[in-house]
Amino acid sequence: MIHVLEDSLTKGYISLTINEPEIKRPNSNSLLTIMWNKGKEQTIYIDDVAYQLPHNAILPLVSEQEYILTDTSALTTWQFNREFYCIIDHDKEVSCSGFLFYSAGDIRMLLPNDIETRKLGLLVEVFEDEYETRDNIQAEMLRMLLKRLIIKLTRIAKEQYLHASTLSSNELDIVRQYNLLVEKNFRQYHKVKDYAEMLYKSPKTLANLFTQYNSRTPLQIIHDRIILEAKRLLHYTDKTAKEIAYDLGFEEAPHFSRLFKKETGCSPTDYKQSQHNFGIIGKN
Repeated sequence: MIHVLEDSLTKGYISLTINEPEIKRPNSNSLLTIMWNKGKEQTIYIDDVAYQLPHNAILPLVSEQEYILTDTSALTTWQFNREFYCIIDHDKEVSCSGFLFYSAGDIRMLLPNDIETRKLGLLVEVFEDEYETRDNIQAEMLRMLLKRLIIKLTRIAKEQYLHASTLSSNELDIVRQYNLLVEKNFRQYHKVKDYAEMLYKSPKTLANLFTQYNSRTPLQIIHDRIILEAKRLLHYTDKTAKEIAYDLGFEEAPHFSRLFKKETGCSPTDYKQSQHNFGIIGKN
């Protein structure tokens, strides 16, 4: 079953896909995804890295992440864009830039307990009912339901991942802001000190925060985002490594090539050749 709502006024989009053999989406690269695996455990590749997606796991994915999985027939998947939901960005905890999607830049699979699973199942039914109600407040009702879903998942995520964290809420917010700044500026700024200045923090302070959070280093987050974008450009475009280097803010193409080889183990040219027979089942 596939339910779709497109708001012609705001250009907002939200879809709910249940137990379909393929996850379909519009021609957009700006969708956030919430994926609930109601079937058996399977492997999912996210940005070329393999992860195990357990039974009943819920996986939030941002628009920059691409995924491949072999079986979508037991998935419940929400997909939406910022135009639909993030007009309420002022509520940072449950917005598109909140804890659920941009808290650390890592892959996080949520495992709801039996009570949470039952509540989420009921919420899916309410979503389906609302999709059947065609009136001038349908979009607002779906937006309210989506916020309710994100609140529930944010609570699960915090319970699952924050119990061992020694960071305060303000420090966690700095981690989140750093990841957002990297996402917006990675083509222009490649050094931690640039982002530290934007946050009015020292690079050492940022390094300490990420160490306490058990996340990647601030520099590794920048490099990972650059390499991810480079892989996409190599896979989906005909641009040369030199052109991609300039697109990603490198004044010298060899500098980009050295970084790419250091992070991936192969040159940009070799990577592009290896992708000819690599199919993408899901692209977020």
